[in-house]
Amino acid sequence: MPVSKKEISQCPIDAMLSVIDGRWKGTILWRLCDGPMRTSELRRSIPGITERMLIRHLQELVRDGIIERHEEKRVPPCVRYSITKYGWTLAPVLEQICGWGRVHLARIERSARRV
Repeated sequence: MPVSKKEISQCPIDAMLSVIDGRWKGTILWRLCDGPMRTSELRRSIPGITERMLIRHLQELVRDGIIERHEEKRVPPCVRYSITKYGWTLAPVLEQICGWGRVHLARIERSARRV
């Protein structure tokens, strides 16, 4: 039976995927692995993402405790995002997913050349 995205599945894989599910979340996390970034820096570093989608994904990742939002009280306001200690526990998982993705992309490319 399908599980609503608002419900937490008892399947560990579904639980993990619910945190990183989203067109841009993996890319956001990958960019933040290099260190804290401002919202505008993130947006510039991810071609094709809209500001609305970036903000939405950032809010969800903050809510899930994967990243944290640091707001500097100054004018103009400066907001930076960084990966939390808990969020860093996802790094090995993301590296494995990235490695699999590279192999998969190469496989697709080889198949396309044969056609």
